[in-house]
Parts: sequence; structure tokens; C-alpha cells
Amino acid sequence: MEREWKCEDPARRQAWSAAINETLRVFEGKWKIVIINELMAAKRQPLRFSALEKLIPDVTQKMLIQQLKALQQDGIVHRTVYPEVPPRVEYTLTELGHALGPSMTALIDWAELRQLHAQAPAR
Repeated sequence: MEREWKCEDPARRQAWSAAINETLRVFEGKWKIVIINELMAAKRQPLRFSALEKLIPDVTQKMLIQQLKALQQDGIVHRTVYPEVPPRVEYTLTELGHALGPSMTALIDWAELRQLHAQAPAR
């Protein structure tokens, strides 16, 4: 969807700002973006909790649980518990989570562009 940035309606622009702020709130926390990236890289295949722990070695188990719960509450991650002993828990991105793909790509592109500008000699 192409956004018409030259909007003359201040209320509309404020609504856009509020929507962006609420979206960024969903990503607050050191590990949420890392978790989303790992689930995105899984290409719609579920990841077990233990696999996420191995993929993100610096996160504590408690923090991983908290961040996954928050992402689940925000509709980004789906959690499936299988009635086995011991219980098997798997995580996948929801359709809403997968819809983040283009935005995440755009943010990566912007971050790389920003790094290039930071490395460029001052004029």
C-alpha cells in the first residue's frame, strides 16, 4: 500500500504517529526482534522452546518465556502445547507475524544504509 505522505489533515497525521508508536511498543524489549527473526527464518516451520533457547543463547529461560508470552498476547506468535510427557511446546509466527516480513526487510535495509552513512567520511 502506497502512503500519501503529503496529507493536509493534522488529525490523520497524528493518528499515523499513534499507530506507529503502538506498533513500536509491540517490539519493545531486547529479545522480541531476535525471536521474530528466528521464527521468520524457520520459514513457517514450528520451533520448539528448546530450539529457540539454542538459537538465542544469551537469553535467560525466564526472559524468553516472558517475551514469547508478550508476543503471543499481541498476536504475533502462536504457541502450541502437545499433551505429551514431557510436554512439547512449539512456536510459530501467526499470519500477522508473517505480515511483518516486508517491514522487517525495510528496517534491515534502513539500518544498513544508516551504517554506510555513519562510516562515510565527513564532508
